[in-house]
Amino acid sequence: MDKPRFETPDLIRRNIDKLAGLFPGCVTDVTDGNTARRAVNFGLLKQMLSDTELEGEEVYEFTWVGKRASVVDAYKPIRKTLRPCPEESRDWDHTQNLYFEGDNLDVLKLMLSSYLHAVKLIYIDPPYNTGGDLLYQDDYAMSAEEYAGEIGERDEDGSRLFRNTDANGRFHSDWCSMIYPRLLLARELLHPDGVILISIDDNEQASLRKICDEVFGGYNFIAQIVWEKVHTRKNSAINFSSSHEYILCYAKTRRNNINDREGFLRNLLPREQTDAYHNPDNDPNGPWKTDPITAHNYYSADYTITKPDGTVIKRPQDRFWAYSEATIQKLIASNAIVWGEGDSMPLAKRYLKDVQDGLVPTTLFTRKFAGDTSLAKRNLDELFPECKGIFDYSKPVKLLRRLIQIGAGKDDIILDFFSGSSTTAQAVMELNAEDGGQRKFIMVQLAEPCGEESEAFKAGYRSICEIGKERIRRAGDQIRKAAQDGIHPDTGFRVFRLDDSNMADVYYSAGEYDQAMLESYVCNIKPDRTDLDLLFGCMLEWGLPLSLSCQTERLEGCSVHTCGGGDLVACFDANIPECVVRALAQRRPRRAVFRDAGFAGSPEKINVFEIFKLYAPDTRVKVI
Repeated sequence: MDKPRFETPDLIRRNIDKLAGLFPGCVTDVTDGNTARRAVNFGLLKQMLSDTELEGEEVYEFTWVGKRASVVDAYKPIRKTLRPCPEESRDWDHTQNLYFEGDNLDVLKLMLSSYLHAVKLIYIDPPYNTGGDLLYQDDYAMSAEEYAGEIGERDEDGSRLFRNTDANGRFHSDWCSMIYPRLLLARELLHPDGVILISIDDNEQASLRKICDEVFGGYNFIAQIVWEKVHTRKNSAINFSSSHEYILCYAKTRRNNINDREGFLRNLLPREQTDAYHNPDNDPNGPWKTDPITAHNYYSADYTITKPDGTVIKRPQDRFWAYSEATIQKLIASNAIVWGEGDSMPLAKRYLKDVQDGLVPTTLFTRKFAGDTSLAKRNLDELFPECKGIFDYSKPVKLLRRLIQIGAGKDDIILDFFSGSSTTAQAVMELNAEDGGQRKFIMVQLAEPCGEESEAFKAGYRSICEIGKERIRRAGDQIRKAAQDGIHPDTGFRVFRLDDSNMADVYYSAGEYDQAMLESYVCNIKPDRTDLDLLFGCMLEWGLPLSLSCQTERLEGCSVHTCGGGDLVACFDANIPECVVRALAQRRPRRAVFRDAGFAGSPEKINVFEIFKLYAPDTRVKVI
């Protein structure tokens, strides 16, 4: 029986394996002490990818102090897990929505096994770089002293050469090192037709654009949207009063042509006004509006038109006909011309059925189109009337609705891994209630403490996560009440909290313990972990979605868990009788997992394997 790893995949090893398939001569074995490992001969790889002899050469790239360390941190395996919190969730048994509480770098790593290439739209509103310390203190983050030493920022006497202001590198380096590894992992989660949208201001817009060009490829740049965030100016501004922010849009793979079948293609926005179209003459082609039949072009279309009353119409002296004479005759024959009286110029009917079903989005999002910061504040104040100003710097729901309409379908997964007050979750639920869609959201947020002087803290909220989860509950209540008959939007969500591995240290390094020491480790699972912790840990290990339905039943006195109707069955009880193992094998699940302590010894474990081999030879069986 296989033994689960319970750690995230080694992405560096996976990438080296891919390179070995393409360039086997560029992958070699190196030794670190007594340990052998595979490594890449980068010099040879560069040469094999070039048609000229290479020496030292300069290349165009964007870099900063700490970049290499941030890449290492992005791909470094971790031994952590996501522990279920049903008591903080809503509609646990039926919802498809997820809320992950913890550092998003680790959460993204854990998501890779279950959501690789599965997310259609990612939206993030990362912390803007204001020069302060970042909450996401990753392993590669440098102190000011370390940074100074790295770039030689002191003179021979040890004195600083310049002040640490937004004019020097460290101001940008820490922020770039924070966002870079998260975007590397985000790309892995994106569906081949997926898109990522990132809110940013002027401080790091230029840096973020270069990072995204590197991570996603400059050829996959879609748009840089300008969002009008405020409608008033600050006369106290020294130079200009800022009234906008940006939203960078990159595809995993963009389409080169609107007729291509693969890659990201924006959706059309729904038409909200059709008052211009009418049907006063009961035209069988449906509602229509009129367009001129002349234009400022220089076609050779120069002819006369005879109206039904015999009036002959010539083109205006400074304009030409917009249609050929043959086309005009077809329009006349099909009653698609509106004549007017006297010598007035005829008009052509444009039918609503022939107009594109929606509107192509533009790169300017006005306040009217997408809301502004004042609307964002009203959105929250309406949900939390007892605590006005509960959260700063949130985005309006209307803005997120627009982005989701443009970038995702009705059944897609939407991820926000800087979810804040969970605006994205509310936007997903509202759209589902309007059009009957089955979009799913995944929110990820660090449990950042609320300041003791904040309105949120005074109202009893101790972290941003508490605000975000409560917002989803309250917004969900309102959305369900307002939903049309027959539409039942999913307003629930499962909560998971990032924590250390379920497994004790002895599980990962049994070779470091002798027999006498092992006697003190009766169980290789941490004592505070429940069956539910182990179950979802196994789902992560096997790459199953954490939204799968899960049922628990009693079978011959044992607790048996079934996920996804047979994708996984699990029993973590001690002393599992053979009849239970046999009954589970006869169900022929795709996967089965048991606890090592569930069997008296090795013969009993071997018997489990034999039973499954007899009744369910295709079932993958593991013991933890």
